[in-house]
Amino acid sequence: MKIAVIGSKGLPPRQGGIEHYCAEVYPRMVAQGHQVDLFARSSWIHLPWYQSCRFHGVQVISLPCPGKRGLDGLISSSLGAIACLGKRYDIIHFHALGPSLFCWLPRMAASAKVVVSCHGLDWQREKWGNCSSCLIWLGEQVAIRCSDQIIVVSEALVDYFQDTYAVEAINIPNGPASYWQSDPTFSFVKLLGLEPQKYLLFLGRLVPEKCPDLLIQAFQRLTSTGWKLAIVGGQSDAPAYQMNLFKLAAANPNIIFAGELKERYLAEIVRGAGLFILPSNLEGLPLAMLEAMQEGIPVVASDIPPHRQLIGMNRGRLFHAGDLESCIQMIDWAIQHSKEMKKMAQKAQEHVQTWYGWDGITAATLRTYESLLCPPRSKVKPATELIQR
Repeated sequence: MKIAVIGSKGLPPRQGGIEHYCAEVYPRMVAQGHQVDLFARSSWIHLPWYQSCRFHGVQVISLPCPGKRGLDGLISSSLGAIACLGKRYDIIHFHALGPSLFCWLPRMAASAKVVVSCHGLDWQREKWGNCSSCLIWLGEQVAIRCSDQIIVVSEALVDYFQDTYAVEAINIPNGPASYWQSDPTFSFVKLLGLEPQKYLLFLGRLVPEKCPDLLIQAFQRLTSTGWKLAIVGGQSDAPAYQMNLFKLAAANPNIIFAGELKERYLAEIVRGAGLFILPSNLEGLPLAMLEAMQEGIPVVASDIPPHRQLIGMNRGRLFHAGDLESCIQMIDWAIQHSKEMKKMAQKAQEHVQTWYGWDGITAATLRTYESLLCPPRSKVKPATELIQR
C-alpha cells in the first residue's frame, strides 16, 4: 500500500501523542513493505520547504509553516491534503480533528480511501479560544461526512461517535512509549530533593483540563507526612494558568516543579515515583498513564471513562473527577495501603503488555486499511481481537 499521513507535526518525535504514535506505527508498516509519506511542518523538522528526510524508512516531507500556534496545523494540513491529490495514494490518514477539516479534498479529488483518527475531542480543551475550538469542531463534522473510516483511541470515543452521529468508529488505542535506561541509584531524583518511592508524580501539560491545581490543593491537605509532590510538564498554552499553579504551590517546599523532562531524566523520575496521579477532566487515552502502568507504578486517577478503561477492574484507584475531598481521600488511602497498590500495579502492567502493544496496534491499523481497499475479502475484527501482541 501507498499511505499518506497528515496531521503530525513531524518525525522524529519530541513531544505529543500523535508524533509518538507515528514513530511507532509507520516504521513498522514500512518494514512490512508498505510506502509511507508523512507530511510535516517545516517549523518542526527544520527542513526547507518541500524537501524530505527519512525516519526509519518513512519519508518525512516538509511543508511551509509560519511557526505560530494554531496557524501551523491549519496551514500544514491544508497543504498536505492538496499535495496528496496527484500521487495515487491508496490510503490518506488524517490524525486529529483539526487537520480533518481538509479531508474533503482527497475525498472529492482522489481515489484514495480517507481515514481519520480521533485522539480526543480537542474542541473541548480549554487552551483553545472560541475560534480555534469552532474550527476543530467543524473538522469533526467534515470527518463524519467525508471520511471512509473513523478510528478512535478509547471505548468512550466509540460511544461518543455512535451516540452523537450513529457512526461506527473502530477502537484502536495508542500504546506507551518505551523509556530510556535510567540511573538505578536515582541520582537525578535525589538532586531534585525527592526520595524514591516517597513522592506523588503528575506528568502532563500544565493545562486546565488536566487539573494539576486540584492535585496541588489535595496534596496540601493530605494527612500522610513524609511525601512530596513532583509536577513534570512542558510549556503550557495557558501561561496565566501556569502562573496560578506556581502561586498556589509557592508556600509549600514539598511541591517540586521539575519542568519538561526527556529521555533518561524522564524515565528516572517516573520509575522513582511512589504513586502516579492523573486528575484530568478530559482525556483521549492518556499516554503518560499507559507509560506509568507499563513501568509498574501504582496509579490513582479521576473516574472519567478513559481512566476507567485503563485502571478499572482493580488495576488502580479512581476518585470522583473534580471532587477535591474524594481526591484527598483516595490518595491518602493509596499511601496507607502500599501493598494493595503494588498488586494493582502488577495487574495494570500485565494489562498494558497484553492489550497495548505496538505490533498489535500496527496490525489492527493495516487491517482497517485493507478492509477499505478490499471490502469483500477482508473484515475488520473487534479491537479486542486485534490489539494483542
